[in-house]
Amino acid sequence: MASEFAGQLISLTLLLAGAHMVGWAFRKLKQPSVIGEVIAGVLLGPSLLGWVHPSEILEFTSELGAVFLLLLVGVETRLRDILEVGTEAASVAVLGVVLPFAAGTAFGLWAGFALVPALFLGTALVATSVGITARVLQELGALSRPYSRVILGAAVIDDVLGLVVLAVVSGVAVAGVVEFTAVGILIASSAAFVAGSAVAVPFMKRLPMDKIPFRTPLAFGVVLGVGMAALSAKIGLAPIVGAFFAGMLLAEIKDDHDVEEPINGIVTLLTPVFFGVVGLRLDLIALVDPTTLLIGSMLSILAIVGKFLAGLGAFKRGTKEASVIGMGMVPRGEVGLIVAAIGLSSGAVDAGEYAIVLFVVVVTTLLAPLLLRPMIQNLESSRGLDEPPPMATPDAPDEPA
Repeated sequence: MASEFAGQLISLTLLLAGAHMVGWAFRKLKQPSVIGEVIAGVLLGPSLLGWVHPSEILEFTSELGAVFLLLLVGVETRLRDILEVGTEAASVAVLGVVLPFAAGTAFGLWAGFALVPALFLGTALVATSVGITARVLQELGALSRPYSRVILGAAVIDDVLGLVVLAVVSGVAVAGVVEFTAVGILIASSAAFVAGSAVAVPFMKRLPMDKIPFRTPLAFGVVLGVGMAALSAKIGLAPIVGAFFAGMLLAEIKDDHDVEEPINGIVTLLTPVFFGVVGLRLDLIALVDPTTLLIGSMLSILAIVGKFLAGLGAFKRGTKEASVIGMGMVPRGEVGLIVAAIGLSSGAVDAGEYAIVLFVVVVTTLLAPLLLRPMIQNLESSRGLDEPPPMATPDAPDEPA
């Protein structure tokens, strides 16, 4: 027993070290560290070196990392920020959900996938990575621009809608068949969960933190985040849904109590394990299969076009600005990986379909920074404004959003 536990700890150490180091290397190359963390899992996993294999401890740690990741995303998002974004961001977000989901699902059915895998393909295309989008805009020195506020606001709304879609599709996958009554219950549960979280916001503002039985605000935040994740899982939603809304509640107290930085520390530790385990699960044989590459490339085009067309929700700003907004919605990042991992762990998708989703996530995440820069430069120069500054160095401090 002791030797088995020691082996598990060695695997965890190797995966932690590998994910952090390769992620750091990708940041130095001005690419998202999340891609490097996945590659670290591929390198260490059964597909290549075979030093680390999936285990219960790694699976639990990785899922906990996903919960804390979405908890942090929620902490960085206030409910009033979503409500004040405006109709343009809402329009972009809705189009950014409907178009990719419909295109991905239809393509999956056309390609011969069963209904549930096709739904997961559509759900993976719904995702927009708030973190990656914000990082891209920061590196381009464009966070203060009006179109950037639309992009970030729409990305937040998009993630909320995407999490609800994920909850519904996950419920369909667990049920094994399309039970419209069950789906209706899941939708109602999602709506009730969102409404309940919104109602709790004003109470969080008046919460007497000095009188609650927790030694630190972090302890309270962890209990709230994990507890709401467990509650959402209990009623049939994905745990990350509960974690996200728990983070939104904590956002109401972060100005007076230090919760964001400690949670970020936990995320920095645990989230690379989640993405590393994503890489462990990747079957390179399935990825290099010609059929997988062909389908993945076609689906990547749909993924890019679907989000790009979502920029039509801001058409009043003009073609160039709407195009920049649409391209800013393209990165799938960690949210797409979470959808893929949930689909694989639930048995809704097989190794080949999982590899296709990973292919799409990598392509959209890497292409967005490359395409956004010339588009923004063109937009700025056409208005007689200064071009955005050169790409920031990876170690430069982030400009606040």
